[in-house]
Amino acid sequence: MMEANQDEKFAQVARKLDPQSSLLRAWVLKGGVSAQVTALEVERADGQIIKLIVRQHGAVDLEQNSDVAADEFTLLQLLHAEGLPAPKPYLLDQSGEIFATPYIVIEYIEGETEFAPANPADLLSQLATHLARIHSIDGSKPAISVLPRQERRFAGIVRDRPPALDAAGDEARIRDALEAVWPPPQRNRSVLLHGDYWPGNVLWKNGELVAIIDWEDAAVGDPLADVGNSRLEILWAFGVEGMQSFTQQYQAMAAIDFTSLPYWDLCAALRPIAKIGEWVEDETTERAMRERLHWFIAQALDRLSLP
Repeated sequence: MMEANQDEKFAQVARKLDPQSSLLRAWVLKGGVSAQVTALEVERADGQIIKLIVRQHGAVDLEQNSDVAADEFTLLQLLHAEGLPAPKPYLLDQSGEIFATPYIVIEYIEGETEFAPANPADLLSQLATHLARIHSIDGSKPAISVLPRQERRFAGIVRDRPPALDAAGDEARIRDALEAVWPPPQRNRSVLLHGDYWPGNVLWKNGELVAIIDWEDAAVGDPLADVGNSRLEILWAFGVEGMQSFTQQYQAMAAIDFTSLPYWDLCAALRPIAKIGEWVEDETTERAMRERLHWFIAQALDRLSLP
């Protein structure tokens, strides 16, 4: 249950969409890290009951980009127009009348994340197909070109070498490889990137991919940046064969140059090195994730012929 004053604020949000509507209930959705995500159940004047999502971006996102809410709203408008399975945007409110910071209201899509599918091959095929569809959107489009450049985002991570490196995660080897070339050679056109495309940001219903969510990390850049991140996440979720199947299917659909993929694999591996222990609660899972991460790093370095 939410506090009464919060309920009233969300009731005001509902009335912004339709002055005759009434809020039936509001509840916080778990899993939000960079934004507070609240679901609303609203009754419209005609008696129709609809569900909506209110996304309120956190301080970190707002500090990095004060227009993050407006940018995400505009991006969702484009995605919806392109026919991609992304939530339909309904409202952008930057007035400060209800909440102190900007927020957006988007469609609530019924679906669940899936990590134990009955047909893994079909799931991976759909993941690859939709990532290729995302990457078909040219980065020069006005709604896309305002997004951050992915290589600039990573430049700070690569540049800011911490005084103590994670020896078990081969952090020094990763940083040495990336520092030597940064930014990675880009042989592909810049496209829209989801920024965090993994099974946890995809909703399924009856075996069909129905929504790609959490677009706050969207960026512009080499499509390989998304591919590297997805490969690591799929390796953790579905193993080496699953990762390879996803990669091969994506490669068959996207006519791009894969030469720089090992560098983007290393970028994907660098981010979680010091965080795996925070993500999982049991040692067995952490050990398994670290073993697969070590393998992932080794295959990337091997493809670059680095020790």
